Amino acid sequence: MSTTDTGLGSFDMKIEVIVLPISDVERATEFYRRIGWRQDVTPPGVEQFTPPGSPGSVHFGENITSAAPGSARAYVIVSDIEAARRALVTAGVDVGEIFHRTPDGQADGLDPERHTYNSLATFSDPDGNTWVMQEVTTRLPGRVDPAPTSYTSVGELAEALRRAEAAHGEHEKRTGEPDADWPSWYAAYMIAEQAGTELPT
Repeated sequence: MSTTDTGLGSFDMKIEVIVLPISDVERATEFYRRIGWRQDVTPPGVEQFTPPGSPGSVHFGENITSAAPGSARAYVIVSDIEAARRALVTAGVDVGEIFHRTPDGQADGLDPERHTYNSLATFSDPDGNTWVMQEVTTRLPGRVDPAPTSYTSVGELAEALRRAEAAHGEHEKRTGEPDADWPSWYAAYMIAEQAGTELPT
């Protein structure tokens, strides 16, 4: 992974909050509650919501940004875009159809091989701020430090276990014998998958 030497030394800088430009605080608050984002305790005049499993949040309020309402666009990452889309539709959100990227541009439906980063769908809040849902199962190399690897929800962990189980089945086919130490293989696979390092075979 390449880095830029700025002479500032090494220290963490984490994106904590994105400010959403909205025109109606009560309407936006109702929307983000409805889609299951956690409403955080904040000082007066600020509403803050955090998506499930996210280290970063959004906040909004009266006169806290000069940006035009509806002008924000951001990505939210999900491990199963079909399940995430169904949940939002059930909550009454108008979600676009799933699409995927190809060398020739955008195409309808899931990526045929379910490549990570490649299946997407969009939805908007009542002001028109756009959220792009992107399915990510394996990170590009160097994007995540494997040391603090974690899963932030039961669903995310369950999906990772299912992918590890399928990969382990292929591993046993290649070796021609059952793997008694399958928990260690699962653990190595899941950490490598999340960190974007080489997957065990």
